[in-house]
Amino acid sequence: RLGFGTWAWGNKLLWGYEEAADPALEAAFRLVTDGRPLGDGLLFACPTASRRFFFDTGDSYGTGALEGRAETLLGRFRRESRHPRRAVIGTKLAVYPWRLTGESFEQACRASLGRMGEDKIELVQAHWSAANFQPWQEPALWDGLARCYEAGLADAVGTSNFGPRQLRKANAYWRSRGVPHTANQVQLSLLSTLPLETGLLQECAELGITPIGYSPLALGLLSGSYSPDRLPAGPRGLLFRQILPGLAPLLDCLRAVAAARGKTMSQVAINWSMSQGAVAIVGVRTASQAADNLGALGWALTEAEKDALTEEAKRVPKKATQNIFQTK
Repeated sequence: RLGFGTWAWGNKLLWGYEEAADPALEAAFRLVTDGRPLGDGLLFACPTASRRFFFDTGDSYGTGALEGRAETLLGRFRRESRHPRRAVIGTKLAVYPWRLTGESFEQACRASLGRMGEDKIELVQAHWSAANFQPWQEPALWDGLARCYEAGLADAVGTSNFGPRQLRKANAYWRSRGVPHTANQVQLSLLSTLPLETGLLQECAELGITPIGYSPLALGLLSGSYSPDRLPAGPRGLLFRQILPGLAPLLDCLRAVAAARGKTMSQVAINWSMSQGAVAIVGVRTASQAADNLGALGWALTEAEKDALTEEAKRVPKKATQNIFQTK
């Protein structure tokens, strides 16, 4: 119930991406799929090497001229891996306002496949719903993803940032066309519990859709790596400055659970997200990050630990910012 995100791959604005970092990204990918990173003389034993892991990407990942960079890198890394099929790829198609027909979304999927060097991928998803801002675009989006499946470009379709109401509508449409709707992504962490409050996870269970929780570390806020005196550069630093002052009690609780379990704070936060019934996807940029993230597997928080974390999270005065495209 653990996957990996590639939002940072190619993103200069928020994550400070540089092409010189590509070998580190490949080392992280190799650790997950092959059980070892590349270079630096580092070797990690990977007890999960026989598993398959979901890698999430999107055609809008990469800033400016680097748009699509994440897909390009992910496709290349999988081709060059010793165990390429241990990586299950899902890409998300941006619902740009100029994509007004089903054909335009199908063509976007073909462009994504071209960047990845693939004829077909496991999952193609809507990056967001058009319902909040351009509802007239929603039928084209649904038709476009159905066309991707019917053309043999993807094994299944998925959604992202769809709430229970819009999820039911899209699912009914695809079901009527015989298109498997297998996943719905939503922000889920101790600082973003909207999916629990709206009944979205229960709706997913009833519809047979796998919920995927992105940002389980809340952009790194829950990792324990930052404080009001130690902030990341760029826009994240501005956000962290607002949230961190009220986060100390929750971080203390995470730290106490981590110490008692012999885990890191990140592993505890990721495990909490997985314990809600979702596949947690966490961003990864280095082999050491990947190794730490894999440490969230193979154990489970007790009910008492989950309750303590959940109750402490409720008292945090300022939570994670919700995606503006999140629907009801």
